Amino acid sequence: MTRQESEYGVTQAPDSETITVVEYPDGVQAAEGIDPVAVTGETGPSAAEFAELKAERDQLLDRLARMQAEFDNARKRQEREKQEFRDYATGAVVEQFLPVIDNFGLALGSNASAEQLRTGVELIVKQMDETLRQLQVQVIPTVGQQFDPRVHEALGTVEREDLPDHSVADEIRKGYRIRERLLRPAMVRIVNNPKQTEA
Repeated sequence: MTRQESEYGVTQAPDSETITVVEYPDGVQAAEGIDPVAVTGETGPSAAEFAELKAERDQLLDRLARMQAEFDNARKRQEREKQEFRDYATGAVVEQFLPVIDNFGLALGSNASAEQLRTGVELIVKQMDETLRQLQVQVIPTVGQQFDPRVHEALGTVEREDLPDHSVADEIRKGYRIRERLLRPAMVRIVNNPKQTEA
C-alpha cells in the first residue's frame, strides 16, 4: 500500500485512521503526537529555566508591592508633617494675640466711663499693631501716596485741588502685607484734580 506525505512531512497510509491536526501558537500546526520542535525547530524553556523565571517574577512583584507601600507611607507622613507645621504656625500666631483678647475682655467687663473705655481701646489697638509688627505684617501706606492698583483698591474718586491727581485722598479700610506678600489691599478713594492735566 502506498503511503502519502502530508503538508508537514507526516506520512500515513491512505486506509489508516485520520490524523488529528492541532493548532499551536503563532499559527504553527502539527499532527497530534508529533513533537512541535521537529516542525518549528525551536525549543521552549526547560523546567529549571521556567522555575527560575517564575521566581524572578515573584521577586519583582514583591519588590514592586514594597515600593508602593513605602511610597504610600511617605505620602501620608508628608501630609501629616504638613498639617503639624500648619497647626504649629497657627498656634504661634494665635498665642501672640491672646493678650489682646484678654484686654478686650477686661474692657468689656469694666464699668468705666466712655472716655476711659476709648482710652483702653486705643491701648489695645496699639498692642495689636505691635503684635502685627512682630509678625512682620505691615500696614500699606495710603493717604497722600500715588494710587497703586497692586496694593490699593479704588472705591471712588474725590475732586480735590490740594492733592496731586490720582493720589489717594482717604482710606476706607486698611490694607496689610507680610513682607512682600499682599494679605489684602487697602480700600481707598482717589483724587481727581481738574487743574492737573496728563503729561
